[in-house]
Amino acid sequence: MARLAAPTAPTETTLAVVADPHVATHTEGTSKLFDHTETHFRNAVADIAARDIDAAFSVGDLTKDGEPWNYDAVADALDSLDVQFYAVPGNHDVPKEGDEHDTPPVADFAEQYAPGDAYPFTTSVGGVDIVGINTAGTAEFLADSHDGAIDPDRIDAVRDALAAADDPVVLSHFNLPAMAEQVRAHRDAVEPEMYVPPVTRDGARFVETLADGGTTLLLTGHLHMPATAVEGGVREVMVPTTCSFPQGYVTLAVGPEGTTVRFHPVADRAGMRRGYAERAADSTTARGLTAMAADRLARFPLVDEVER
Repeated sequence: MARLAAPTAPTETTLAVVADPHVATHTEGTSKLFDHTETHFRNAVADIAARDIDAAFSVGDLTKDGEPWNYDAVADALDSLDVQFYAVPGNHDVPKEGDEHDTPPVADFAEQYAPGDAYPFTTSVGGVDIVGINTAGTAEFLADSHDGAIDPDRIDAVRDALAAADDPVVLSHFNLPAMAEQVRAHRDAVEPEMYVPPVTRDGARFVETLADGGTTLLLTGHLHMPATAVEGGVREVMVPTTCSFPQGYVTLAVGPEGTTVRFHPVADRAGMRRGYAERAADSTTARGLTAMAADRLARFPLVDEVER
């Protein structure tokens, strides 16, 4: 999917990253293929377990909408994984106004998936420092919206976490503004009725915070496709979703000469065709995002910064 000059590590370290599983055990249909989400997530976990992986991560939206029973299904699937699994929440993992169930608070999510039981978190895997930040909100912040942002009350903690890390790789559910611009450009050129999904609020401050903290790589999800962008000197790689086309996850091999990002499908060819057909027919917006995803798949590697 990509070859990057940074980050680097003295000896090769391999990370697995899963995005937007949207595990749903009591729902069917939509472009997210809800009736297949648990299978796709379990396929990803099994594939990760079969590889020589040093740690696994998620950039959020583990569940359909924060349902306790879907969190139980995620935990059950992860029981077979024998490496550490850390995650940041997505907008579908945190409490939202109108939830018809008791979505666990972010503190519970952090207790389960964050080293140190809070966000931002910092952890080191091999020679790679990872910083996880919550851009999805809490019951008190962004509960009335599916937009993303760093909570102003946590911005200093994020800056401190970045400052304490060496060339940090950052995990965030939400994206650089440049990613939303890619969606707008596709809309304007191809799909004028396309809706731009929820965005990162105060994007300039988000970029500035990451850049000032020396971020070497930002890993995100949210838009359900493989993509990359650079803004303010920060390189973002968007991890494709396991739930909808193109169903997959990524590994990052970080070594002395840079980082290789590889895409791993979690559905067979028939499943991939089904995912494409369902997503392309779901709505104008889904059709546009499907076209963007297919275009990027056809152009792998999306970036190649490493001389070979």
